[in-house]
Amino acid sequence: MNQQYFIQHLGQKVMDGHQIDFDQGLSLIKTDGADVFDLLSWANRIRQHFKGNRIHLCSIVNAKAGACSEDCGFCAQSTHYETESPVYKFLDQDTVADASQVAEVNGAQALGLVAAWRGLREGRMLDQVCQRIEELSKGGKVRADASLGLIESPAVAEKLKNAGLSVYNHNLETANSFFGQVCTTHTHQDRINTIKHCKSAGLRVCSGGIFGMGESLEQRIELALELQELDVDVVPLNFLVHIDGTPLENNEPLPPMEILKTIAVFRFVLPNKEIMVAGGREPNLRDLQSMIFMAGASATLVGSYLTTGGRSAEDDLQMITDLGLEWDWNYDW
Repeated sequence: MNQQYFIQHLGQKVMDGHQIDFDQGLSLIKTDGADVFDLLSWANRIRQHFKGNRIHLCSIVNAKAGACSEDCGFCAQSTHYETESPVYKFLDQDTVADASQVAEVNGAQALGLVAAWRGLREGRMLDQVCQRIEELSKGGKVRADASLGLIESPAVAEKLKNAGLSVYNHNLETANSFFGQVCTTHTHQDRINTIKHCKSAGLRVCSGGIFGMGESLEQRIELALELQELDVDVVPLNFLVHIDGTPLENNEPLPPMEILKTIAVFRFVLPNKEIMVAGGREPNLRDLQSMIFMAGASATLVGSYLTTGGRSAEDDLQMITDLGLEWDWNYDW
């Protein structure tokens, strides 16, 4: 079977409601030459079949920056590394409200509160976080999301849900077989447990990974299948931004076409999920940013990231419009 027919066969199979396996996913991500455009085209068909032409937009705010106890090798905010990342305590109500207004102006349907620490336990800090979520969820059009690290107790997830949280982000970051080379201060299973606590509390879960950390193609497929098994709702795909002072600062950047193939294969494996292209989009894809949607993405972040800037929201919204796609605050994914 030639690769062009193989891609078509799997694409139709996925749209008919079937899942692809590890070997099929690996064959897809190894596609090269002119067949790459067949892969992207079928990923685009799958996106349109399951998600239509509406694009989901999110923004994030660094609600507590720096001095994180964990040693994730990609992160500028870890206390283990000497970087120029800012350090400050959890944001006050007015600052969060301002960030929400900016997100709304930028067309985002959600604002994620992101905190650089190991995780949340019951106590004063959780109460303060819940207060910010309550304030955010009551005002304007922007939905309250959060990424607050490890959750070790179901009760914490339930409190976040009761405060008005809609979606909890907790990336697996990479495949189980590679995780120990990226982080040693907590385990891959700790992250899975967090996701399970959130799902049990009725929260929707946003979980994906970072690519370009040295993982193999096989490990990218492994991660996709792990996320499939966990049945997460949103899958953010991040691409390593090289931060001076971190262990991964000298990693070779991924070629843009390899990034697009990775997005496409995640759409094949997770056809009805929200595939979101997030961190690293601008420096890694450069002039090919608009092709993320042809590759199967149905969502992206707009505005600045945690420790790096993004391009203007106006440019992103114009890009979506120029592609004949749509965005609005009422998009219910």
